[in-house]
Amino acid sequence: MRPALADTLDLQPHPEGGWFAQTWVSPESVTLADGRVRPTATLIHFLLPAGDRSAWHRVASDEIWLAHTGTVVLELGGSGDQPEAEHRLTVGVAVAAGEVAQALVPAGVWQRTVSSGSDALVSCLVSPGFDFADFELADG
Repeated sequence: MRPALADTLDLQPHPEGGWFAQTWVSPESVTLADGRVRPTATLIHFLLPAGDRSAWHRVASDEIWLAHTGTVVLELGGSGDQPEAEHRLTVGVAVAAGEVAQALVPAGVWQRTVSSGSDALVSCLVSPGFDFADFELADG
């Protein structure tokens, strides 16, 4: 069932889980060392409903998480062949309570998101810009 906030923001299902919509693409581009061309950055809204979790995945660019509403636990799983939970960050707006309002996931690092007791809305800024060709889901 599509959450109300997904309707409001016109979010679509994301392959990793949750809901998303791209909200900005930089008009500037960069040529990567391997010759691929990407925008310098892209930005999405990402909604993870209460009780949900995303699948382990990684992207080929740095990703910055920006908290808006609710709280998620961002699990980082290293950069090996398969993820191994190594580090956790609580991403949310209650900074005085130990949450971080911004979090960096370095390029090539496995990540997954676990929601808390309420829906959580974040934005993800990816640089160089996101492309599904650079997106990998973990096996199983």
